[in-house]
Amino acid sequence: MPRATEYVIVGAGPAGVIAAETLRGTDPEGTVVLLCGEDEPPYSRMAIPYLLTGGIGEDGTYLRHTDGHFQSLGIDLRIARAASVDPGKGEIRLEDGSSLPYDRLLIATGSHPARPPVPGMDLPGVESCWTMEDARRIADATKAGARVVLMGAGFIGCIVLEALAARGVDLSVVETEDRMLPRMMDDAGAAMIKRWCEGKGVRVLTSTAVESVMPAASGLQLSLSGGATLDADLVVCATGVTPNMAFLEGSGIETDRGIIVDDRLRTSRDGIFAAGDVAQGPDFSTGEKAIHAIQPTASEHGRIAALNMAGIDTPYRGSLALNVLNTLGLVSSSYGLWQGVKGGDRAVARDDDACRYLRLEFDGDVLVGALSLGLTQHVGVLRGLIQTKTPLGPWKDRLMHDPHLVMHAYLGRAQGAAVRARKV
Repeated sequence: MPRATEYVIVGAGPAGVIAAETLRGTDPEGTVVLLCGEDEPPYSRMAIPYLLTGGIGEDGTYLRHTDGHFQSLGIDLRIARAASVDPGKGEIRLEDGSSLPYDRLLIATGSHPARPPVPGMDLPGVESCWTMEDARRIADATKAGARVVLMGAGFIGCIVLEALAARGVDLSVVETEDRMLPRMMDDAGAAMIKRWCEGKGVRVLTSTAVESVMPAASGLQLSLSGGATLDADLVVCATGVTPNMAFLEGSGIETDRGIIVDDRLRTSRDGIFAAGDVAQGPDFSTGEKAIHAIQPTASEHGRIAALNMAGIDTPYRGSLALNVLNTLGLVSSSYGLWQGVKGGDRAVARDDDACRYLRLEFDGDVLVGALSLGLTQHVGVLRGLIQTKTPLGPWKDRLMHDPHLVMHAYLGRAQGAAVRARKV
């Protein structure tokens, strides 16, 4: 009788949890060990801002809510962190000095906050917003009226902005780039979001860098480029993240900005896979290797990697650059190649006063990217058209004149396809 396969998953975020559950369902005889690097039940980092708003309790961040969920599935959930990997021995060494053998290994270690090299970033009162412990400290420090400076107005920064504003603090946002959400929104959309935030009482300083953080008589003082200063009771740093892969040094696993994986989520070493924020894999729109550090990508990575680990050949189509954000009640989204393609066409509808904006990017008659602001009804349709690479035919010209007809285009093409199928 063949020996049961030993599966080890490092990381208990969405990618790791879904992978463990998929493996258990696919290979009931195999052993599944899931390593969690924090002494907390597996949780979603993207839920932490909702914890800070008071919309959920700590248990609302948990990925699974049933007591004994992992045990009931025969998943061995352990609190442990990886120290090194030896592909030759098929072994992972843990920080406590012990080791685990594996036949198939999934690295789903996620990422950690990247702080800029600014003096004073290690002072008490300077926090990230990444872990449950971070959230507890921020909650303690953000009573109504507290002076808070948020460093970074990217995607993560704007999620944190929403949570901090909901706590009634005196909030200032400092962003080094010339606009908010520089990797998600163009100048026009970002200007609307900035004006919206300012209208809600949030001070937003773009094209501004924090040059130092210093203790002050009351809290902290930040020196800014240009000579201005800001006083704060709390500084929250949201200036990007870096994949957790330092423990792979010497393993021979190919890395770049993340762990390089193919269209089966396999790394360069046999039997080792990677998923989630740490994986640099196929991009749906470009075919190049990219990191898309969003929960939908992590979830799909976990499922696809697990199927391939269990011997069920399952190709991955690639991750779609996808961001949907609610900033103080203003919903924005970006999909795919929102900056456009060479030789492509662009359709724009814009209402600055109402903070409504829609930008469509075409390659021929195929929608390849989009931006949307204040138009929630378009979100699912835009994603569907881009992911299906639907030829729009005559609808492309109609959208060039009125981008708001995107729902009509979606339904029109779907009905046309159904008619053609019936004729066949």
